[in-house]
Amino acid sequence: MVPGSLVAFTASCNRARLRRIRFHGLRRSTATLLLEQGVDLMVIKEILGHAHIAITADVYAHVRPCLQRDAIERVSGALGESPQL
Repeated sequence: MVPGSLVAFTASCNRARLRRIRFHGLRRSTATLLLEQGVDLMVIKEILGHAHIAITADVYAHVRPCLQRDAIERVSGALGESPQL
């Protein structure tokens, strides 16, 4: 088995008795979790190996509404107000 290969990944998941997940699904989940944790989009772009930040932003646009709500709530909290969503 070649370290880092898809075969090695699948074998590792099987040994750990993890449910079957496509490698691409793991990649998308990781990027989504990083965004939700406030990791800069440029850092995520580098981790994923995208050529342009626009690719990363377009692919993970579905996360933005959640992050926007969180940002509004934080600003409202800082101002001592209830968020008006």
